[in-house]
Amino acid sequence: MHELGQVVDVRINAPVARPMLRVHAGPVPHEPLRVMLVISSLEHGGAERQVIELANGLDPRRFDVHVCCLQEHNPLAGGLRERGRRCHVVARRGRYDVGVIGRVARLMRRLRVQLAHAFLFDAEMVTRLAARWARVPIVVASERNTDYHVPWWQWLGKRLTRNLFDLLIANSEAGQRFNVRTFGIAPERIRVIRNGVDTRRFRPLDRHDARQRLGIPEQALAVGMVATFKRQKNHADFFRMAHALAQQHPDAVFVCVGEALRDNQQGAADYQREVLALVHALRLPQRTLFLGTRDDMPEVYSALDVAVLPSRREGTPNVLLEAMACGVPVVATDVSDNRHVVPDGVTGFVVPLGDVDALTQRVTTLLADPARRAEMGRAARAWATREFSTDALIARTAKVYLELAQRKLNWH
Repeated sequence: MHELGQVVDVRINAPVARPMLRVHAGPVPHEPLRVMLVISSLEHGGAERQVIELANGLDPRRFDVHVCCLQEHNPLAGGLRERGRRCHVVARRGRYDVGVIGRVARLMRRLRVQLAHAFLFDAEMVTRLAARWARVPIVVASERNTDYHVPWWQWLGKRLTRNLFDLLIANSEAGQRFNVRTFGIAPERIRVIRNGVDTRRFRPLDRHDARQRLGIPEQALAVGMVATFKRQKNHADFFRMAHALAQQHPDAVFVCVGEALRDNQQGAADYQREVLALVHALRLPQRTLFLGTRDDMPEVYSALDVAVLPSRREGTPNVLLEAMACGVPVVATDVSDNRHVVPDGVTGFVVPLGDVDALTQRVTTLLADPARRAEMGRAARAWATREFSTDALIARTAKVYLELAQRKLNWH
């Protein structure tokens, strides 16, 4: 058990293996479609976990999937099946290493890649250019967020290369609108496929055992936030809410899961220090359990009464899907597609961004009514299983890949 206020550093080793989804869409071809998923790295993050799920879940009879990382540090790569054969590192040699484009193009030619799918900005730029160089016939882009500030050089890069891909997959309708508005991409070139959660792994577990392992008192009211320390996640509003709840509920404890990005990327370490200073100013250290990054997230969620995500912007937040799959009601800000992800009043609540009073009120409503909390938790589990399973994500992505292959390669 851990004392409240203690920082516990538990690294994620790998996603739990899950049964492979078979997508049946006509006869199996003589050879599988050769696919490369290109991503900046396999650090801890939502896009990174989705890449692993896709690579592991796509039917190997139809898809020969390889993953290419542009950095050396890839802790989630351990979860990739046949890692030795399918995981390739083509590391950038500095921030302005344009030579990485040629190296990725050579890898694409060696693997005879037929479809390249990129995730995150630097991987997008490298993939669009390398695929053209390597004559890869199908290129798929991604949008994992929405309504973010785009530096001029990123805007220019995306605008100049917007004709170098066939289709963009956005994980939210808000992300689709953002790309139409910001980068001038035609709506018909964008497909929305929301994130998926492994509902076999993320499921309700024994609350008593989970709390005992985490050191949370059995009778406490536990409110949690799971998020990397990035400014968009808005930890400050979570702890301002926690301060208000602490006055009303002496038995409330607050669980914070996540770490700063490595090497102070996006100023994450600086931001984390600001958040910890706020926690001390609000006199919450003894009421807060900082868990770092965990490999037992289903247990962590199962120990909570309510999960909160006060983000300033999102795509489709994996955290909300995971919490709901574990039977935990959620309270989230009204950004991106959260009103679709969290049916208000059914699986949790959606509140205006920046409205700490509304956030506090909705969490208080759930804490004060165990029966309603349990009812919403059951509805959340059912909703996540029906609408946001990883199987659905993989099936929808496979369908897009096959449609593109049929159109551009006469694939049957």
